[in-house]
Amino acid sequence: MALLSRQPWLVATGLLVPLLTLASPGWLKLDGVPPAWAVLWLLPWALTEGRRAGSAAGLGLGLLLDALHPGPVSLVPGLVLLGWWWGRMGRKAPPIQRSFSLGLLALVGTALLNLSLMLQWALLSWRGAASMLARVEALSGVAAEGLRQSGPQASLLALPIWRWQDLSLVGLQILLAQTLLTALLAPMLCSLQLIFWRQVGAGWRGSSV
Repeated sequence: MALLSRQPWLVATGLLVPLLTLASPGWLKLDGVPPAWAVLWLLPWALTEGRRAGSAAGLGLGLLLDALHPGPVSLVPGLVLLGWWWGRMGRKAPPIQRSFSLGLLALVGTALLNLSLMLQWALLSWRGAASMLARVEALSGVAAEGLRQSGPQASLLALPIWRWQDLSLVGLQILLAQTLLTALLAPMLCSLQLIFWRQVGAGWRGSSV
């Protein structure tokens, strides 16, 4: 199987993603925000290998990155979806080679990855609000009415995505900076990886004949 023959290269290049994420080179940041290294690695791999290999790589990479930064939200759903989408695109459509196309796919992928994280935060916040409302309904009399009039707890509104300053400043800043920087790097980095994976695959097929 081609995937097994390329497993050492797959692991070696895949491990660069968490290393670059931890190192976070300052000269490769835009307004203090690094590029989405996972997108820059997953895009050429999925385009070359197809949706199954792309989804599997997205799952493994997402679990690895989640282990570096444990928290209530995960990169796995977004990366698995992107791996499947790009892999399906690589198999169903003509080979993508233009730099503009790679930059556009990286931009859309980075935006979708960030939006998946924002959606998870929103769902967690909604669950917190729903549980608080259930506790309010369990109370009776004046205490319940007082809590209803006081509105959501300050600790709930302090969560990301609920605060307007987080959404309008920090969240929007990160989204725009990361999508732009990733799109600018994708034509060069993803093109080189596409050439590399296609050469490795061609070499395996030639040796198996």
